[in-house]
Amino acid sequence: MNAIRYYSKFGHSKQMAEAIETLVGAKAVEVTKPIVEPVDTLYLGCGVMFGRIDGKVVSFIKTLTPDKVKRVVCFGSCAIIKSPVPRMRQLLEAQGVTVSSQEFTCRGSMGPIHSGHPDTKDIEDFCKFVQTTIQN
Repeated sequence: MNAIRYYSKFGHSKQMAEAIETLVGAKAVEVTKPIVEPVDTLYLGCGVMFGRIDGKVVSFIKTLTPDKVKRVVCFGSCAIIKSPVPRMRQLLEAQGVTVSSQEFTCRGSMGPIHSGHPDTKDIEDFCKFVQTTIQN
């Protein structure tokens, strides 16, 4: 069983999460909904604001354990810093949760910076990436 969780202040991570629902066979829901049943792969996405991932993502990650989640695939978008994934990875590994070495980050817009991102190509690239992470 797979799951998708995201936090999206400006809609970028939500757009990405919803794009992969059919591919992974799970509904994209916000991180405010806890993982209650064991999950094989959790797709977890967020962006970066003021150089940090949101506290809701941090709180969600602190609820995860290896018996709840076998593996996490991280994704996100950002306008200025390189990626939200290193911080997510650090927090997940501190919980003892396995984090896939595969990760995806694309540009997210912040006002006029990278306006229009994630765009259609970003979403297509993300879907192609997700297909490479699906375990049979």
